[in-house]
Amino acid sequence: MRYLLLLSALVVAQPSFADAAGDRWFSHVKVLADDNMEGRLTGSPGYDRAAAYVSGQFQKLGLKPAGVNGYLQPVALKEQRIDIAQSKLALDGVPLVIGEQVLLGTRVPQLPTAFDAPLVFLGYGLHLPDSGHDDFAGQDLKGKIVVTLAGKPNSISGALASHARSAELWPAMQKAGAIGLVTIANPSQMDVPWARQKLSVATPGMRLADPALNDAKQPFLTAAFSPAEAEMLFAGSGTSFAEILKKADAGENLPAINLNKKLSGEVFALDRELSSPNVVGLLPGSDPKLAGEYVVLSAHLDHVGVDKPVNGDSIYNGAMDNASGIATMIEVGRELVKAKPKRSVLFVAVTGEERGLLGSRFNANKPTVDPKAVVANINMDMYLPLWPFTTVTALGSEDSSLGPVSAQVAASLGVKQIPDQEPQRNLFVRSDQYSWVRVGVPALALKFAAVTPEEKAIQKAWLTERYHAPSDDLNQPINPDYAVAFNRYLEKLIVAVADAPVRPSWNADSFFRRFAK
Repeated sequence: MRYLLLLSALVVAQPSFADAAGDRWFSHVKVLADDNMEGRLTGSPGYDRAAAYVSGQFQKLGLKPAGVNGYLQPVALKEQRIDIAQSKLALDGVPLVIGEQVLLGTRVPQLPTAFDAPLVFLGYGLHLPDSGHDDFAGQDLKGKIVVTLAGKPNSISGALASHARSAELWPAMQKAGAIGLVTIANPSQMDVPWARQKLSVATPGMRLADPALNDAKQPFLTAAFSPAEAEMLFAGSGTSFAEILKKADAGENLPAINLNKKLSGEVFALDRELSSPNVVGLLPGSDPKLAGEYVVLSAHLDHVGVDKPVNGDSIYNGAMDNASGIATMIEVGRELVKAKPKRSVLFVAVTGEERGLLGSRFNANKPTVDPKAVVANINMDMYLPLWPFTTVTALGSEDSSLGPVSAQVAASLGVKQIPDQEPQRNLFVRSDQYSWVRVGVPALALKFAAVTPEEKAIQKAWLTERYHAPSDDLNQPINPDYAVAFNRYLEKLIVAVADAPVRPSWNADSFFRRFAK
């Protein structure tokens, strides 16, 4: 209700969205977020229906099939389901309640044997020796379970910390001989409250079937611990969890602490193989010299499916996350066909984003075009057109020449580009542009920026009440005028990148320049 009241203050002042562009955009959202799609879970019949719809829209636009089976690029996956009834955990012999105090991870293969291991708190768990920060340095972790708090010190950028928790973490864990990871979210930075996270305790996770594409090369115990219960992990260590949170909220470095406790137990997990496709369409470039290079426009098609009901609704429709992005991809494609950009544009609707950026990682590493010819990625994920489009955040803008181009395009439309206002949310690695960054392609992820107190309140309320909840559906207030304004900006941005005489480049001081081929 609070979200509805906040949003209505902006909606009532806006013009009708009966124009054709808004109607078309919203028509795609209505199809993809309909209950018939059953939340578009990766590998489900509902997702396949959504993929068929997007393929049909690509065909209507005149995009060429650019998958391996028409528009489809199948992605081989492994699903991991935890048998909660058989699994058990205990802290110093005292049983823990799985699904209440602790949630078992499902994306990394779970440790297949029983364990009884010491716990070591490793601060933020960031391994960035090249940047002067390494929580792993000098620590004896062999045979131990690492405990970390989500977050970062002020000395590390949000993008860099996010990268460390993603790409650098598992190799560092393996090299140090650790056997498990327990993460604790900082309550001040949680997008989804623990009460709603618990609803997905039995939801299976996924990973790519090709082991070479996964960061974790071996099984680990993985779990998330309730922040409200985390004090028990620190009891007897000489430091309280409250003290740790105080340091973290101040942006300070965190100490490594021997927690003087052991975590024991056994996790029973079952794998099964499945496949789910990316949907890939191609708009050939109009310039004979530049048509052999590609700008990738991406958005994820999947959502989280059907899960435990909230207020009697069990279908997690994903209207904003991310039917909105796919609808924008289709409608921007309509305009780009008319604009005839010089470079080719590859439209990639990816699977498995909600399961760990799986479809985008597969496509970035195994593209259906020459990988050396992919020059840029522009990504949309839950860009939240919930208020007028006057300010934009382009995640990654500080790292490549794409940033100034985006700022200039935005300014030409009366829109101001500002830096990420919430770096602790790790948005840089939480969506698909990161998969292209990791193979050396300059990339941006685009978001409506919340600037005014009203906009910030709307964003916070939406994240708390609707993000990954059944209420992200067609019954929420949606004003397509905001999306149409964003679409115009995105179209101009794609054309600017595609028509530039030189391909985008990494900034000399960007950490991610090292991935450039």
